[in-house]
Amino acid sequence: MGKLAVVSDLHADINRFTTEDLAQLVTVLQEKKVDRLHFAGDLANKVERALAIVAYFEQYFPTTFNWGNHEMADLAPEQIEDYPNPAFLNQKALALNHTTVLVGYNGWYDYRFSTLEDEEKIKAVKQLYWYDRVIKRNDSDPNVDLQLRRRLKILLDALQKEDKQVILATHFVPKKEFIVYQTEPKLKRWNELNAFLGSAALGELLNQYDNIKQVVFGHTHRRFNDQKIHGTWYSCHPFGYFFEWQLTRNFVLENKLVEEYNPMKLRGVLKTHEAQFKEYQTQHLKSEFEQALTVIDY
Repeated sequence: MGKLAVVSDLHADINRFTTEDLAQLVTVLQEKKVDRLHFAGDLANKVERALAIVAYFEQYFPTTFNWGNHEMADLAPEQIEDYPNPAFLNQKALALNHTTVLVGYNGWYDYRFSTLEDEEKIKAVKQLYWYDRVIKRNDSDPNVDLQLRRRLKILLDALQKEDKQVILATHFVPKKEFIVYQTEPKLKRWNELNAFLGSAALGELLNQYDNIKQVVFGHTHRRFNDQKIHGTWYSCHPFGYFFEWQLTRNFVLENKLVEEYNPMKLRGVLKTHEAQFKEYQTQHLKSEFEQALTVIDY
């Protein structure tokens, strides 16, 4: 019996993590008796930084990773799906024991979570508002998603024939149950931007397999309770940006720094109280890491 931990959306550069900060995550993993670690994308904006973090954790645990959209912006198209690093686990299965495998899958999106239906309008919104406009792909987003799913299906079919239990780690959202639709008119744009959060078609593909034990993903920067869908557990506990953390919410509310809590408007407040916030972060970061972990027995 072993324990696999999956972490998504660490964003170590945006969150300005030091080695001391990462050491707190090591402590959490050790306390939970984890013996294998997988990063499900968005370790950092720069590949060099992402690989350095993987190397740091490899000192303590066997560690694998797949890319998220933030690293993809720093890669050539051919590197995104087939990166030459032994710890890179994408469209591959890693044996955890004689019955269970870990499958890594970068993933992509098919636009179907958006409230927009016109593909040209969705593409226009992407160019105006979304980080991924800088990512180089060799086809349209829905076609890229289709090609990746076809490749994944071949792997999943083979694992089903081998009677393997599958834990799938991916970056993008595969189920509508983890998509939030805003009701306030001023937040309507976010419902359109859901186009880039994941692939409904991936979720439909996963429904076809009764040997997929658990699917772990992030990207949405919202944490959800685990849900069992079509016999498979889905886990979404992304770490996210520092201004989105629960500890940050507690900090600004305990110190009465805002009248109305809005994570997107906290960066200026936190910069003004930078030293105080850093001290508070150091005290409470361990708890934040605990909330953003998915630990799976195998």
